[in-house]
Amino acid sequence: MTAIHDAIDLDETRMLDPTQHPELYDNVRTRRISAFLVDAVIMVVLMTISFVVITFLGLFTLGLGWLLFGLIWPVVPILYTMFTLGSSESATPGMRAMGIEMRTFDGGRMYSLLALVHAVLFWFSVTVLTPFVLLVSLFSPRKRLLHDIVLGTTVIRRDDGRI
Repeated sequence: MTAIHDAIDLDETRMLDPTQHPELYDNVRTRRISAFLVDAVIMVVLMTISFVVITFLGLFTLGLGWLLFGLIWPVVPILYTMFTLGSSESATPGMRAMGIEMRTFDGGRMYSLLALVHAVLFWFSVTVLTPFVLLVSLFSPRKRLLHDIVLGTTVIRRDDGRI
């Protein structure tokens, strides 16, 4: 365990208060942006694989499989986020690489349904509000984005891999 997590017993506090534990939020915004870039590369690879599979499926179904091309963009990123963020790690591969994880407001781990709703709200807010979606984090003590505030989630550091 790192010093960050030695001082915190989530079973006792259950609150990730930035005034009590500011070290949990150090550099979270930058790490989150970097994590998104890593995840974006992974999602592009997954979408490329999906494109190839659908192309061959379309050939074998006389073109009917090509109707699935429209689903690649919305489905792959949402499923990727749902299954990785909603896992027991509470983090996507990019988030794990950057040493951060997402928690519920009371310190609990993410679960699949919450990760699904989080992914849908994230992609909706990015589509509608980009680049303003990041501005909300400048005024939030937990450096949360709008969809984090709506869902009651927060991103914290986890440099040791666990809390």
